[in-house]
Amino acid sequence: MDAESAKFIAKAVAMGVGAIGPGLGIGLIGAKAMEAIGRNPEATGKLFVPMLLGMAFAEAIAIYALVVSFTL
Repeated sequence: MDAESAKFIAKAVAMGVGAIGPGLGIGLIGAKAMEAIGRNPEATGKLFVPMLLGMAFAEAIAIYALVVSFTL
């Protein structure tokens, strides 16, 4: 394997691993928020903004992985 091939594999692994965690995190945040809203519909206003913030922070990790894969 030459250096260029190893570089492409490293980029793919960095982006793949970097996307798995945020994907799971966003899914869990959304699922738990919907479960909480289903149990207590009056708490929708209190849950919506923290849910969006949690999803945004999880998505930021995927963006960091994308930046790292571009810099390799």
